[in-house]
Amino acid sequence: MRQKSVTQQVGSISPLSWLASLGIAAACALATPALAQNDKMTPIAIPAQPNAIELGTGALPGATAPESWHSQYGSKFARNVTVATLTPFLPDPAKASGTAVIVAPGGGFTTLSMENEGWDVAKALAARGVAAFVIKYRLNQTPPDLEGYQKAQREMFSGGRPPRLPGSMTLEPQVADARAAFALIRRRAAEWHVDPNRIGMVGFSAGAGLTMATTLRGEDAKPAFIGIIYGSMAPVTVPADAPPLFVAVAADDPLFGNAGYGLIDSWRQAKRPVEFHLFEQGGHGFGMYPKETTSTGWFDEFTLWMRMHGWLKPSR
Repeated sequence: MRQKSVTQQVGSISPLSWLASLGIAAACALATPALAQNDKMTPIAIPAQPNAIELGTGALPGATAPESWHSQYGSKFARNVTVATLTPFLPDPAKASGTAVIVAPGGGFTTLSMENEGWDVAKALAARGVAAFVIKYRLNQTPPDLEGYQKAQREMFSGGRPPRLPGSMTLEPQVADARAAFALIRRRAAEWHVDPNRIGMVGFSAGAGLTMATTLRGEDAKPAFIGIIYGSMAPVTVPADAPPLFVAVAADDPLFGNAGYGLIDSWRQAKRPVEFHLFEQGGHGFGMYPKETTSTGWFDEFTLWMRMHGWLKPSR
C-alpha cells in the first residue's frame, strides 16, 4: 500500500489552507501578544542550549541559510533551523508523575517562539511534575539576514491578503522531527522517569498544526493526549483511537477566532474526549506572556485537565 503524504493523511484539515492563514502571520505579529512589549526584531547571538539533543533527522534538504535568532516582544525566536533538537526540562524526581509532554512552539514554520511558547511552558510543566521536552523542529528557509526576512514578509502581505504558498509545500520534515522526538523519549524513558504510554504533545499556532498532523499521521508517534493552543479550528477526520484533546483559543484571534470550531465538532462526533476554552480576549500568540485577559489562564486550565485525567499522579 502506498504511503500517504502528510497532506493526504490529515484529511480535511487542509494543511496548505491553514499554512496560508497562519503562514508567516505569527512572525508578522498580527496580534499584540503582550502588554507594553517591544515589537521590534533585534538580532541576538544563538543562545547556549547545553541540554539540546539532536534528533537525528538530518539537515534540512537544500538549506543554505544558517540558523539565526532574534528577540521580539521580550522573547527569543529561532529562524532557519536546519537541524532539529529536543531539550529536556525534567522535574524533581521526588515530584515526577511519569507523564511527559512534547512542547512545539509556533511561528508560521519560518520562525520558532522558543521562549514564550517553548522553554517557559516546559519550565512550568516541570514544576508540576511533568517531564517536558521542547522540540526545535526544522523550518522553511528565509533570507539569512533579519532585514531581508522582514522585507520578504512585508512584500508577502503587501496585497492585503494571505500569501499563496506553493502546492509542493508539505510538513514531512517537521512531522519526521516530531516522530523522532517521541521515539527518543521512549528509548530513554527509564532514564528520564517517563511512562512511555503517557507522552502527550502541546503545540502553539504552527506548532499546534504540527501536533495535529503528527496525531493524525499516527504510526509510531501516537500521543497519549494533545493540546491545541490557538491553532487551526478546521474540521478533521478523527481516528477511532484519537487521544483526548484540549483546545484553547481567543475569540479575538485574527487567524482562528472567528472561522468556526469544526475541530471541536469533529472530536465530539467521533465520541472522543475534548475540552474547549474560548477566551473572550487574548489575540493570537499569547502563550505564557502576562496579559490582562483571561487567556492567561489557559495553562492552569490545561494542568487542571491533566489532573482530571490522572496524568499528574505518579503512574507507578
